[in-house]
Amino acid sequence: MKTALITGATSGIGKATAELLAKNNWRLIICGRNAEVLSQMKADLSVTTEIFTLNFDIREFSQVEKAINLIPENWKKIDVLINNAGNAHGMDSLENGNIDDWDAMMDGNVKGILYISKLLIPGMKAQKSGHIVNISSTAARQTYANGVVYCASKKAVDVISEGMRLELTEFGIKVTNLQPGLTETDFSKVRFKGDEERAKTVYQGFQALKPTDIADAISYCIHAPKHVCISDLTIYPSAQAESRTVYKNAGL
Repeated sequence: MKTALITGATSGIGKATAELLAKNNWRLIICGRNAEVLSQMKADLSVTTEIFTLNFDIREFSQVEKAINLIPENWKKIDVLINNAGNAHGMDSLENGNIDDWDAMMDGNVKGILYISKLLIPGMKAQKSGHIVNISSTAARQTYANGVVYCASKKAVDVISEGMRLELTEFGIKVTNLQPGLTETDFSKVRFKGDEERAKTVYQGFQALKPTDIADAISYCIHAPKHVCISDLTIYPSAQAESRTVYKNAGL
């Protein structure tokens, strides 16, 4: 039985991926900041597979390091790392940007991937196998106004993924960079500081992607034959042409 570690596993894409992999007989290390949700997910998913939970903030290296050190010996062979944790905060122009928002995005979207990957890569290199899946965004492909820092953070994920592939391929480690388009999760609610009505407008008038759509794509990538590596994968809802262009039908 293979083992996957998923960050940001308590909601959205991370949770959908955990649920799908559990059905496919993967052992899971699920990580997140919400201890209550982690506990409930463990209870739910343990019906079908083995679950180990880690409660920490991906933005704090000391917490990441402490959590990884808690992994029992019989769980240390991690076959897949899914770097899903991330966030978006605010939609202000640069001159009006909130520094705390910038720090939250850079710390969660960029440093978080670096922190946990730094700690898990040595084990993958030693076992000469592994797969790292980094969740980027179509925002890395086209920058948009009032989202510059978020777009920059996701562009960094693309660059980190490319660098990982250059450094790790010779050790039998695959790296996949996945760029989802508009996916209906709590993403917009967080970005708009809990304004649910404003968040709903982002997904009105067209059929957005669902977290399960991205989970399906992740599953496809990690179940590919050993000689196949899906290096980069961009997924849009059919109504979206690029980050800034969505064709909405008011009748939907």
